[in-house]
Parts: sequence; C-alpha cells; structure tokens
Amino acid sequence: MSQQDVIRLKNAVFYAYHGVMEDEQNLGGKFEVDVDMRGDFSAAAETDSLKKTINYEKVYGFIQKTVLAKKYRLLEALADSIARGLLREFAAIESVTVRLRKPHPPVKGVIDFVEVETTRAR
Repeated sequence: MSQQDVIRLKNAVFYAYHGVMEDEQNLGGKFEVDVDMRGDFSAAAETDSLKKTINYEKVYGFIQKTVLAKKYRLLEALADSIARGLLREFAAIESVTVRLRKPHPPVKGVIDFVEVETTRAR
C-alpha cells in the first residue's frame, strides 16, 4: 500500500476572461484556484530532495498558463482542464482536486463567490 501525501496550493489568484456572458469575456474578472495533489512523497521527505517531489512553483506556472491560455465559458471546463493537465504534466501526482472560484459572479443577488470542485485520478 502506497503512502498518501498531499501538496496543496491555496488561493492562487488570476485575472482572466471566463464566463458565459459577453461582459465576462470582454471585461474579465478575478479567479481563485486551489489544488490538492495527492501521491507518495515519502522519498522527498527521506532525502530532502526537490527531485523526489512536485515543484510547486512549476505547478503554479502550469495553472497560470492554463487559466490565461484561452477563454472558457464554464468554470467546470476550466477546472477539468487544470486537473487533467496537472496529471499529464506531473507523473508523481496520483490524484488531484481543483477548486475554482469566481468572486462576485453576475447573479441577481448578493453572493461571495461560486466555486466548482473537481477531482481526477490516474
């Protein structure tokens, strides 16, 4: 049975142009991303070596590139793209959970944010 460790990035914030409404696609808005990456990172703990774990600076860069690369209409599509891309790019990740928030979405009411959560695994 393998170890199950988690490396978590919380509240990475980007300004991007996602949404169903034309104003969202043209004016843009703030998006917040959390990622929980699960895997066996015990070799990194034992050796204290970055080569045995996931470089979270590279993970952040990948998320940033994905969020800014194209416009998505749905948060679900963007969250899925981030999750599947992380599994593709980082072999040490066994499963990943992505939480994607849109603060102050355009709804007829008072709301802090809308959040989508998706989990993908190998």
